[in-house]
Amino acid sequence: MAQRNFNDEPICVECIGDAFLREEIQETGGAAACSICGTVAPSWAARQYAARIQPLLASRFVRESQRDEMLASDLPELEAVFGEDSPHYKNFSEAYTRCNGYEISVLPLKAVFAAAKEDFEGGYVFNVDLRVSGEVFGDFVILARQALSEGHKDVAAVLASAALEDALKRFARANNLDVHEKTMHDIVNLLKSSGLVGGAQKSLLDTMPKLRNAALHAEWNKLTEPDVSSIIGFVEQFLLTKFSA
Repeated sequence: MAQRNFNDEPICVECIGDAFLREEIQETGGAAACSICGTVAPSWAARQYAARIQPLLASRFVRESQRDEMLASDLPELEAVFGEDSPHYKNFSEAYTRCNGYEISVLPLKAVFAAAKEDFEGGYVFNVDLRVSGEVFGDFVILARQALSEGHKDVAAVLASAALEDALKRFARANNLDVHEKTMHDIVNLLKSSGLVGGAQKSLLDTMPKLRNAALHAEWNKLTEPDVSSIIGFVEQFLLTKFSA
């Protein structure tokens, strides 16, 4: 006796609930006695149903390896650019834990990464970085001004000069300038040649490297209180115009 092949068993249109699939069976199926209900009606073999439905299921399902690839590539990028405490990083992590493989559960992952990409390309992340950096440098300036008012010129000079140099570097990096192993004098020239500073600020900036060098090399005799005050004033103005956007 020949072994029964269930893949070839006919299943009629009356046993199918999906309206679109029923219409397709009516148009293309051959009349046969249904293996389920016995009705003679337009039918498909079981293998035909499988061939027709499998691509639909596949289009709605993401392989586990693909999800792992997203986690391995996208999550480190979000961490590197925005940090672990950022909403983008946290939202992506949470969406991944809820992802069950179906396309509808993968969509939030794609949406989070798309939003992060838009913020990155729009410069939002760099604006946030500058604002936070400006707040930190502002604290240094406050301490420097306080030290100067109390007669501690040298302490004020070091605080103000450190804030100045780091502020210039961060501002240059935020504008895609290479400051690696560059001296402060080099950074000043980069900012000027790129048109990122101008007017009175540009003229005052020319004097800053010399004052900074004297402060950080402990050449106190080359610094006067007005010199230190000018560094503090310049940093305050630079933070106000470049770091408060």
